[in-house]
Amino acid sequence: MRRMLIVGWLVVFIALGFTPSLVEGAEGEEPRQLSKKEEKKRLKQLQDELRGPFRKWMREDVRYILTSEERKAFVRLTTDEERENFIEQFWLRRDPTPDTQENEYREEHYRRIAYSNERYASGIPGWRTDRGRIYITFGPPDEIESHPSGGMYQRPYEEGGGMTSTYPFEIWRYRWIEGVGQDVLIEFVDPTMTGEYRMTLDPSEKDALLYVPGAGLTLAEQMGLSEKRDRFMRSDGTRMGTPIGGAVSMRYNQFERLQRWAALQKPPEIKFKDLEAVVDSSIEYNTLPVRIEVQYTRITNENILAGVSVQLDNKDLVFREEDGRHKAIVNIYGRVTTMTRRVAAIFEDVVTVDTTTERLPYESERSALYQKPLILVPGMYRLEVVSKDVVGETMSTYRTALEVPQYDDERLASSTLILADRIERVPMRSLGLGQFVIGSSKVRPRINEEFKQDERLGIYLQVYNLGEDDSSSEPKGSVTYQVARLDQPDELLLDFTEPISQIRGATSKQMIVEKLLPLKTLDPGEYRLSLRVNDSIRNETLTPSTTFRVR
Repeated sequence: MRRMLIVGWLVVFIALGFTPSLVEGAEGEEPRQLSKKEEKKRLKQLQDELRGPFRKWMREDVRYILTSEERKAFVRLTTDEERENFIEQFWLRRDPTPDTQENEYREEHYRRIAYSNERYASGIPGWRTDRGRIYITFGPPDEIESHPSGGMYQRPYEEGGGMTSTYPFEIWRYRWIEGVGQDVLIEFVDPTMTGEYRMTLDPSEKDALLYVPGAGLTLAEQMGLSEKRDRFMRSDGTRMGTPIGGAVSMRYNQFERLQRWAALQKPPEIKFKDLEAVVDSSIEYNTLPVRIEVQYTRITNENILAGVSVQLDNKDLVFREEDGRHKAIVNIYGRVTTMTRRVAAIFEDVVTVDTTTERLPYESERSALYQKPLILVPGMYRLEVVSKDVVGETMSTYRTALEVPQYDDERLASSTLILADRIERVPMRSLGLGQFVIGSSKVRPRINEEFKQDERLGIYLQVYNLGEDDSSSEPKGSVTYQVARLDQPDELLLDFTEPISQIRGATSKQMIVEKLLPLKTLDPGEYRLSLRVNDSIRNETLTPSTTFRVR
């Protein structure tokens, strides 16, 4: 139960704060809360146990922008799927335009890493340097005062004034940093002359003559109002000279400097507060059994027809009697989103089963089938379908990833191999329209892949990008069909081959395989159907296969 709460939703840790860990006590005792020391030790142990790309993501990619609450939640996840979901939500919460496919924040973040590695590397990767960290976290500064070779330098009056010689240094100025303040100055010094600039709290750290007696004096020291050794008596952690009159800007106040130093160590605040509270429900409803399958066929290379098929067994539905008729009603809601949560498609429909009292026992043995054709571009999506029996008040939720295929004109490829209980031509006015219609055919899939002996097994497959004979401009090759029992794979019960030239309407761009095979000769059991499409021109082969049952 505790693991479910941790997994159950990552963003709860983020939006509401992190709940302290508990450790199980002796038998019969209540779990106790870990002390801060134990908690820190446990977190370090969990981080050390993290391996692979997820460890790199946490320790390198988002090291400077990952909040402590997010880090604690991430290291406690136990599966790769949970970690992938966390990473997806992490970027979504920071996306300035969540309704678009692009995540500008993520793209900008990795651009900053690349720039830092190119610009600030000095024996260590640029992203690990102080300048790289600030650049990645807060972006490019509004102004940069750069002294790459050091040399003679006129101190600001607030630092005591006077001329001195310096190590290489840079001062970055940000007009505003969220959570830090306005007019933020950050100083980096390279005292080792190796190119590795360190962020410093002490502006005098760049002074190359600091430890040379009588050299690099401030105005007050030149006038005899103070001595250089007084700089080493300061209690604010710096070696700056005091300006004449003793007035010091608040920028140099030790508490102000410490506060800004601490603020610059923190990850940037999340600007998009409305996304901070987004938590996708993890509640699953499984009181209504449902089978769902998605079949893909090509319209063009950039438009794929995805047929989302939903099958409901009538015996699982509750029928309401009205005026001598029995009716079951199921509401179906579906949503397809990209991996960045942008909605690609939404569908809502009602499935109705209407029958008489006499036919009710017969209808209870059948299934209701619904299909929603969607046109999607190739890529990864998330499909969510909720089905509700209105009469019985039962419900089911279904979630899965969709990998819509990308078709290449230069490679032999195929659609999903569909097993159907009905394949028939549609009228010209219905081409491409309605449920189960693929081009000029109506193909009703059998989702449970189970057939009776007195039925016929429908086979539907589209093949794309066959080779073309130079003389006839037609494809050449063959299609082989094989059926064998799963427990006897070497004993073929069906094995025949037909040339592509005999398949009606076959061209190099597209060939459609449509077959209805009788099952009377097959005994009840489980079988494998295998197809072998051989392209003689390009010498390429496809071997799609699937399983089915006969009862």
